[in-house]
Amino acid sequence: MGEELKVIVFALGSEEYGIEVDKVRTIERLSPITRVPKTASFIKGVINLRGVVVPVIDLRGRFNLSETTPTENSRIIVVAVADIEVGFIVDSANDVIDIDTDSIDLPPEIVGGIKAKYLRGIAKLGEGRLLIMLNLSEVLNKSEIIQIEQLEV
Repeated sequence: MGEELKVIVFALGSEEYGIEVDKVRTIERLSPITRVPKTASFIKGVINLRGVVVPVIDLRGRFNLSETTPTENSRIIVVAVADIEVGFIVDSANDVIDIDTDSIDLPPEIVGGIKAKYLRGIAKLGEGRLLIMLNLSEVLNKSEIIQIEQLEV
């Protein structure tokens, strides 16, 4: 048996994804987002989260998935990437689970249209349920992190 990894489970469409709990700062309901000009289309803008300006990214747009209208289940998952807090808009945040690291396989080249570089792996949870584990350092590449850092000014 490998190590136990505590993971937040969230959904984009019919697919389930996971982010390690220790990378997640908070999960918030959608709040008004202030658009910032001259940013990538998937960077939706910034929110004021308890006095801190947090850039917000639409993960559907980041992964080139069709965008949908937010619902009451939509959430912003605020994560810490390279000492920067960033919010990810997701369709819903469902659960916190423990995963055995031995159950995580390397991802295929493309999963549901998402390139493997954005993925850490695929976790097999049983009953045919798969969880796509995100590689946060690739979801935000260095140039985008620099662009996001400039939003915080």
